Amino acid sequence: MKITLQHRQDLVRDPQQTADVFKTFPRFLDVKGLLTQDFLLLFGTETACKMFEKWDTAFKIKIIKEAKPLTQSTELCRLLNAAETLAENDDTSWDSDMACLLLLLYLLPPTAGRKITKISPSDAVDKMVHFHKSCCSIDEHLRGRKGQQPYILAAGRTRNRIDTFYIVIDKRLIPCQATSSLGAFDELFKSHYVFNLSYEESLVQLYTFVQTTVFDINTTEESPRIRELRAKLLN
Repeated sequence: MKITLQHRQDLVRDPQQTADVFKTFPRFLDVKGLLTQDFLLLFGTETACKMFEKWDTAFKIKIIKEAKPLTQSTELCRLLNAAETLAENDDTSWDSDMACLLLLLYLLPPTAGRKITKISPSDAVDKMVHFHKSCCSIDEHLRGRKGQQPYILAAGRTRNRIDTFYIVIDKRLIPCQATSSLGAFDELFKSHYVFNLSYEESLVQLYTFVQTTVFDINTTEESPRIRELRAKLLN
């Protein structure tokens, strides 16, 4: 896989061949860690490790602090409690890291795009992560899912007890090497670069923030809201 990186990048950059990447390289679908390896080869170790290096020290606590003054909906209160580990016995809540990542959606809410009208942060959550009860059929879920943009499929007994994370791209399951929600999100973000995918429109604000502020990959325009949030979090 290391040797064939350039060929793979040529494939995903060719609109006529990009859909064939999983036919040509099917091991993505049964070998964990290949997605992470490709990102590492593309960007180097220093960039690849930034999510884990920065999350707890530079972002997590400050994101919770910034989210507290927002208008308190039932869902937002639930995420805040989960992020602060005040809801450990609530099986309907995500774990602390995933709840905090979803708070970013409230701080950087979806904006209307070319293809979509503006939707609420709570509606956008399902575009990023979907909980799948482990006793139910994954194939049935995939058949009913629309859209091609990547998202996390978190399979487990409850939201805060996930057994397996997958990245779903065009109804294909890529098993995550990560066993934590933060690690799964790290792989989700990296999948956009490995497979040359555009950001889901309702998540553009969130992904752009992660791109420029967490990973220091500065190749895109930022909204004033992203610049404002970065200034608050880093100062």
